[in-house]
Amino acid sequence: MELPTKLFINNQESSLLQWIRLHKLMIGTVSAASAAFARGPWASFSGAQRAACLLRVAALVEENAEKLAYLESLPTGRPISGIIHFDLKHMVEVFRYYAGWADKIEGRSYNEDNGFYKIVRYEPIGVCAGIASWNATFMYVGWKVAPALAAGNVFIFKTSEKSPFGALALGPLFVEAGFPPGVVQFVTGGALTGSLIASHRKISKLSFTGSANVGMKIQEAAAKSNLKKVTLELGGKSPAIVFADAPMGLAVGGVGSGFLANSGQICVAASRVLVEEKIAKEFCASIVKVFEAASKGMGADIMDPNTQHGPVVDQEQFQRIMKYIELGKKSAQLLTGGERIGNKGAFIQPTLFFEPSLDSPIWIEEIFGPVLTVKTFRTEEEAIELANETEYGLAACIYTSDLTRALRVSSKIQAGGVAINSPFLPEVNTPFGGTKQSGYGHELGKDSLLEYMNSKSVHIKSVFPFLGSYCID
Repeated sequence: MELPTKLFINNQESSLLQWIRLHKLMIGTVSAASAAFARGPWASFSGAQRAACLLRVAALVEENAEKLAYLESLPTGRPISGIIHFDLKHMVEVFRYYAGWADKIEGRSYNEDNGFYKIVRYEPIGVCAGIASWNATFMYVGWKVAPALAAGNVFIFKTSEKSPFGALALGPLFVEAGFPPGVVQFVTGGALTGSLIASHRKISKLSFTGSANVGMKIQEAAAKSNLKKVTLELGGKSPAIVFADAPMGLAVGGVGSGFLANSGQICVAASRVLVEEKIAKEFCASIVKVFEAASKGMGADIMDPNTQHGPVVDQEQFQRIMKYIELGKKSAQLLTGGERIGNKGAFIQPTLFFEPSLDSPIWIEEIFGPVLTVKTFRTEEEAIELANETEYGLAACIYTSDLTRALRVSSKIQAGGVAINSPFLPEVNTPFGGTKQSGYGHELGKDSLLEYMNSKSVHIKSVFPFLGSYCID
């Protein structure tokens, strides 16, 4: 299968230029987007026409799912089955969801007041861009591109240099779906490409998914350039609270198997687990069994449907995770894992630590790998306090059979999303975003659609003098 090694600019594949010409390349990309928004046929597309294009993209992605998944798995080592049945399926759902919104964008009107009739219109922002992490490329295309297009914007998507092939292969599908030149463009590259996008004065909106440290740099560049609107979906150190009355099967499955999806390389992964003291021994023993079974399910054959878990993304990430594991061995009890699998590749045993010190890096910092930490608590108040002792606030999970308790605790957790008796997973029709250093703004739901539009107030004087001659007595 031929690899898509070219960028997709103005509905054409473009050779990847050397970094010394990257600035010129970005000027051309943004110019094509600006022209498409201001003067191209896209500007006259009705909501129904935009919806039809979005629906065609969804259908084409379904038709090409196996090829797209293969291209995405090559640089990351992710099993192809997971990309097809989760990432691509979710992307298709998101495009269809926002297709439904494209012809339903409406404003507001107010009765006459102080001599004026007032209306509020919602209008597309213009040239928008997205910068995505490497761990779930297709999902990020859905979250960022679909609502922007539904609202009538144009979009430049920068895929990670660690996982470029899948996104670059999407470009021709957008052409086939009927999108005019310049409306959707795909580029890739490292920090320099991201910096040029964040600081470009003709880009009016930027959605970024990545680490908190890079997010701060993105925000600074956006502010110093043209005060472009920014949505930041950043890191997480999400807690899972397991009470003694929790449905044990759901808790073990959600905390254990759910955490290991994509080898723990998920921003919402509940990597800090708080377990009520009286069930801690039973719970940890069950997690150990899940983790040890998962180690046997790891494999390098990404096409094998029996391969449930793959390696971490690259050697840089592998070395980073192994350093955290060594730190964990000094500050917590290692219950299972903690070693490399095999003598090549970037495979790491699912690792479980028990009762780390509160100042341990494995308890405080986002590891982004298959390393889970468990601490015990005695009271509900203690669990809430421990859950909130983090600079992040992306997601949380609560496991209990008491619905009243679940709702009470969820209201006190400092996070953008809370799941009850399940891992937290973004849903297409509800907003997804964090608090604290997990970012601000929202992906998904109607909230995301509004993030890609400007509101405009129009005040109409209720008396038009020039209409007097047309009045009939």
